[in-house]
Amino acid sequence: MKVSEAVATRRSVRAFTDQPVDREILTRVLKKAQRSPSGGNTQPWHGILLTGQPMRELFDRIAEEFPKGRAAHAPEYNVYPPELDGAYELRRRGVGEDMYGALEIPRDDKAKRLEWFARNFQAFGAPVLMLVHTPKYMGPPQWSDIGMWLQTIMLLLREEGLDSCPQEAWAVYSPQIREIVAIPDDHIFFCGLAIGYRDEAAPVNRFPVARADLDEAIEWRGFPLRD
Repeated sequence: MKVSEAVATRRSVRAFTDQPVDREILTRVLKKAQRSPSGGNTQPWHGILLTGQPMRELFDRIAEEFPKGRAAHAPEYNVYPPELDGAYELRRRGVGEDMYGALEIPRDDKAKRLEWFARNFQAFGAPVLMLVHTPKYMGPPQWSDIGMWLQTIMLLLREEGLDSCPQEAWAVYSPQIREIVAIPDDHIFFCGLAIGYRDEAAPVNRFPVARADLDEAIEWRGFPLRD
């Protein structure tokens, strides 16, 4: 698979089949992903892969907390900046509405939307969940390194015919996750990454995800003017 094909076909998959993922494939992907760039070669990423009973124990623990709503949330960082606005906020809300539209869940059906949101904490049916953490003293440059590592993993998974969904939603349950999984006390929990085979027929995996025009993100200086 060409890199461009992996980029074009990668998406945040929110419905997986129950087909198991071979550990040898994951090992191959993760070994290759160790070539990801990082400032000063610090390689600040750490991951814990769960499947089977350990993953179900985590799901069961979070299911105990979910009915408590925001009272049970204790993220170690802001998943979105409190001041997020303008085009950034419009894009965030837009993809959510497009997703619920594909699922045919109207805005006023709060119960159905909440039921769907709960699937975040079942990794959308994926057979593997990776939990990502890093030392607390790491700063924004190292967090960007972790993002490059995750992107490399996601593209390599596509090469293997697999899919993924990066899930910052898990961050709201950091204390509960630490009860189940041994994340060092001096590390911050960042996100989950659901891994598996996509359900090709699921509408939630088929709706178009809008992207901003290139001119909204890029400026050209010193280049010849286009006709």
